[in-house]
Amino acid sequence: MAFFPNPLIVPIGLFVGVLLALPIGPVNLLGLQRAVERGFFGGMAAGLGIMLGDGIIALCAAMGVNAISGAIRNYRTLIQVVGGLALMFAGAKLYFTRPVFASAEEAAGATLLDYVWDIPQTFLLTITNPGAVLGLVAIFGGVSTFVEIEGYVDALLMVAAIMGGSFTYWLVVSRLISGIRHTLDETRMAKLTKLAGLVLIGFGCLLIGEMVVKQPAFLRF
Repeated sequence: MAFFPNPLIVPIGLFVGVLLALPIGPVNLLGLQRAVERGFFGGMAAGLGIMLGDGIIALCAAMGVNAISGAIRNYRTLIQVVGGLALMFAGAKLYFTRPVFASAEEAAGATLLDYVWDIPQTFLLTITNPGAVLGLVAIFGGVSTFVEIEGYVDALLMVAAIMGGSFTYWLVVSRLISGIRHTLDETRMAKLTKLAGLVLIGFGCLLIGEMVVKQPAFLRF
């Protein structure tokens, strides 16, 4: 029976994947902005990067929650500084770059390859975001106490389900946004882009600011 995974793992993993993809963090907000600006494949490219980042974090957590929690504590300063700088850079780029609002015809003719470079960008922003890392580890730890995960089969199935939930969310949301994005004009799009940039910069400043407040630890870094 050890080779048969717990049947509850799949629905719970899917739910966790959707929960992680909700726009409650700066990187997820960036993914929504990409869908509004570029259409379906723009949103999917950003979403795939986020999904892969969540998958890597979930895989590490599945292999040992205690081990990765200890590693995060040991390298939290490094993760937080790198993540803060990455968010500030991405936010500044978003704020000062004039949005290229793809027309309905351009969006319809685009493919995932046209926006493939957004995948590593959002992937790196996800895995260097302390909030995403700590949040996923905490969620995974809670799920592990609720649903028994025994062995690598259960762990890998949970990771696959989390990634499946995230993928489904971005597929649905990108499709929905691509259907209503034509209601926005360039002026509104520019305002939304600047707002998204300011949010990213703000989150980055908060991460760096916390390290500045903890000055002794920050200086040792």
